[in-house]
This record gives sequence, C-alpha cells and structure tokens, in this order.
Amino acid sequence: MSDALFQNSFYISNAFNSILYGVELVLYFNTIQAYLEKRLEHRSSDKFYMIFSSILLFLITIFVATQSVLGQEMWVINAGYPGGAAAYFAAYVSAWYQTMGSVASILLQLMSDGLLIHRCFTVWCGSYRVIIVPCCLWTASLVFGILVLITSGSPNGDFYEGLAARVGLVYFSLTIGLNVATTCLICGRIMFHAMRMRDHLGPEVSKTYFTAVAMVVESALPYTLFGIAFLVSFGLDSDTSILFLTFYGMFTCISPQMLILRVVRRRAWCIETVQPTTLVFATRSAAAPHIISETEIGGPVI
Repeated sequence: MSDALFQNSFYISNAFNSILYGVELVLYFNTIQAYLEKRLEHRSSDKFYMIFSSILLFLITIFVATQSVLGQEMWVINAGYPGGAAAYFAAYVSAWYQTMGSVASILLQLMSDGLLIHRCFTVWCGSYRVIIVPCCLWTASLVFGILVLITSGSPNGDFYEGLAARVGLVYFSLTIGLNVATTCLICGRIMFHAMRMRDHLGPEVSKTYFTAVAMVVESALPYTLFGIAFLVSFGLDSDTSILFLTFYGMFTCISPQMLILRVVRRRAWCIETVQPTTLVFATRSAAAPHIISETEIGGPVI
C-alpha cells in the first residue's frame, strides 16, 4: 500500500463526505417540507417514508462522524505517533468507533437495497417473480455483512487487508450485484412503458413519469455506478478505493433520499400508476369509442 496515495485519498474522501452530507441534509429537509405541504393528501406509506428517511440520515451521520474522527485522531491529535499516520491507521482501523461506523454503513446499505427491491416490485406491477433473485442476494449480503463486521472489528482486523478484505469483497460483490440487477430491471421497465406510451398517446402524456431524471432517480443509478467503481478499485487493492467508498457510501443515502422525495411529491411510480386500466377514446371515423387495452400497448396503460 502506498502510504502517500492512501493518505491523500482518505483526506479527499473526508472532504467529499462533508460536501455530500450537506447535499443529503438539503434533500432531507426538502422531503420534510414536501411531506408537510401534502398533509391533506397523506397516504398510509408517507409516515413510513419519513421514518425511513430519518433513519437513513441518522446512519449516514454516524458514518461521516466516525470517518472524521479517525482523520482527526490520525493527523492532528496523534501526529507524532511512532511510524506516522500509516502506523496509526493500521493500529486503530478496528477501533470501537470505526466498528460502529461499519455497522451504520452496512445497515444503511441493507435498508437502501431493500427500498430498491420494493421499488422494483412496484414498477413491475407487484410481480413476485421479478424480485426472487434480488431477495436472495439481499439475504446473502446480510450474512456476509455480519461476517465483515466480525472479521474487521476483531483485534488487529483490517477492512483493507487479510481475511476481512476477502470477506468484504464477497459482501460488496453481492450487494452491488443486487444494485445492478434492480437498476436494470427498473430502467428496462420504464423504457418499455415510455416507448409504448409515446407511440400510442404521444410524448406529452408520458413525460410526467418517463424522463431521464425519472429513470435515474427511480433506479438509483448513481448508487449503482459508484458501487461498481468502488468494487473494481477494491478488488484491485487500489489505494484510491477509500475515495470510491466515500462516494458509494454517501450515495447509499442520497439516492434513496432522492427517490423518497420524488415519492412524497407524488411524482414517482406507485401501485396505482402501473395498475391495469382501460382508456376510452372517440375515433374520427366512427361514433363508437375505440378502446385501447393492455394488449395493444404491450402492458398496463399509465
């Protein structure tokens, strides 16, 4: 491990932690504001999403705080530690507060992945067959997440080296594989309906639900992309992996928060959006109405 590159990556990651944490705070308070504005139209799920958002914010706060504390201890308080910053990091990377940060990070990932599975279930009209593989991956990631905590939090454990690193590689492969699967399923479903709606009803009708922003937010695309970048750097044992871990960890919270904000503002897909319906239009050539059914557009009319 190149001490200079790793230390610089860790320092930059802490700076981005602070910036992205500010973004998360803005999104969270916008969600609160949207929730209060819709107080006369509250759905039964709104309260759940607000509690879910608050837990996400609490967990990401722990993650950011523990990373900052380790940096402060390593570079400021113990600047004269024998062997330098690298020796201090190796000695205290498994400190209790670092383990607490790892617990918060894994809980955050499990919650975010669970939300993605739920959104995939919603977009696919409540089809249980679609979420069988994501659910299996989620269960496996739960098991390996616990193993990561045990191996990295044990005395002399190091998340970036040895057994903890190998177990961590399996864990992140599972959770990022889940992200890729759900993102592809959601994007594919949205693109399919977007094309059908555009062909039959025109672009103006479908633009509320079928836009590039909708696809990026609904599928948590940034979360998945940064996860892939981190997995590659971590698998290659790169010293920059801690920087990619920061982006991945922060978007584990930011992407779900953007999705929840969209849900609370009533702009996201819901069960009612994708339920089968039949629209009736008058034709130009006959007085009898022309019915556009699911079979004509290849799926439910949105």
